[in-house]
Amino acid sequence: MAEHQDETRAAYDGVVELYASMFADRLETQPFSRNMIGTFAELVRGTGNPRAADVGCGPGHLTAMLHDLGLDAFGLDLSPAMVDHARRAHPALQFDEARMEALPVEDGALGGVLAHYSMIHTPPGELPALLAEQARVLAPGGLLLVSFFGTEGPEPVRFDHKVTPAYSWPADRFAELLARSGLVTFARLLHDPASERGFLDAHLLARKSEDTVEATAQ
Repeated sequence: MAEHQDETRAAYDGVVELYASMFADRLETQPFSRNMIGTFAELVRGTGNPRAADVGCGPGHLTAMLHDLGLDAFGLDLSPAMVDHARRAHPALQFDEARMEALPVEDGALGGVLAHYSMIHTPPGELPALLAEQARVLAPGGLLLVSFFGTEGPEPVRFDHKVTPAYSWPADRFAELLARSGLVTFARLLHDPASERGFLDAHLLARKSEDTVEATAQ
C-alpha cells in the first residue's frame, strides 16, 4: 500500500497550485455533485453530530463548503503540500496530513465522512481497508458520501488519470464493498460526466448500520 501512496503523494504535491485553481469553483458548474453534498450535509446535521471529515480534501474547497453548510468540518489529505495550501486558503478551518487507511480520528466520533473522488487512486485489493476505516470513525447512523468514476462494465477499470493512475468502478460492486464494511447504501446518483473520459460520475450515500457497532463491540 505504501508504494502507490508515495507515488500519489508526490504527484499531487507537484500540482497543488494548478489543481487548486482548476477545482476551487468547479462545483458551480456541477449541480449533481453540489446537490449531493448539500443533501449529505443536511442529513449529517440531522444525526445531531455535525462533526465531519473531508477525507482526501485536497486544497480544502469542499471542507469550506461543508463548513458553510453548517457542519463542524475538517480536512485530511495524504499530500502535505495540499494540506499547506488548504491551511493558507482557509485559515479558520483544521487541516491535517493523514493516510486514508489510518485516520487520526477516534472510533465512532463522526457524524459524516465525505470522500469526493479521493479513493480513485486506490488499487481494488486495497479499497476494503479504506472503507472499513471510514466505517470505524463514523458514529452509529453516521453517513458516508463517496464519489468516484463509474463504469458500466462488471469490473474496475484502471486508467491514466491526469495526475496519477486511477480506477473507475461499477456502482453495484462499490456498494457491495460498502455493505461488507457495515455501510448500507440508501441513495445513489449516476450521471454522464462533463469530461472527455467517458466514465459516469457516481455518488453513493451510505449509512453506518447498528449491526456494525454490535459486531465491533463483540
